[in-house]
Amino acid sequence: MGRDALLVEVASGAEAQALHADLLRRRAEGSLTVREIVPAARTVLLDGLADPARWAAELTTAAVPPAPPRTGEVIELPVRYDGPDLADVAAHWGVRAQEVARIHAATEFRVAFCGFAPGFGYLTGLPSRCDVPRRATPRTAVPAGSVALAGPYTGVYPRSSPGGWQLIGTTSAVLWDHARVPAALLNPGTRVRFVPVDRARAA
Repeated sequence: MGRDALLVEVASGAEAQALHADLLRRRAEGSLTVREIVPAARTVLLDGLADPARWAAELTTAAVPPAPPRTGEVIELPVRYDGPDLADVAAHWGVRAQEVARIHAATEFRVAFCGFAPGFGYLTGLPSRCDVPRRATPRTAVPAGSVALAGPYTGVYPRSSPGGWQLIGTTSAVLWDHARVPAALLNPGTRVRFVPVDRARAA
């Protein structure tokens, strides 16, 4: 990752989120000087470290406390649960389509990490029983604003792109805007809720 970088691999997404939170705390209190801290599914990248070897040794032996309770603003995303894969997800969960919408909208999500495309956040929060497989055949074009599920994650496509996630709804929220600071609406650690809207209100 470069002479001034360190990539820390852990056993699970929960551990990655806890490590990310702990490193942010250390940076805020001044005990860690680093240019960038980037979480992923099971890794955290530290870039701009003065002594990567020292931090590698410390993070290998130090116990990481659990991630603190979620605080801060909750971003609400309006969503119409009208996705073409809603029925398939309902069948996989063993519920009706309306129940998929209810369960999803009742969940508070957290952005675990970002990737795939600018503004695309990987959101966690659904119980493991709601994990769904990717589509056997990916779509060549998924519309911008599509709310989708894959594995343990929920995501929103910030722009039209190919994709193999299960589409359960659509949102009018702008996930990536160059004129906004920061440009990404969703960043690691952000709390998110999906708020159902009907077609009449959305129009």
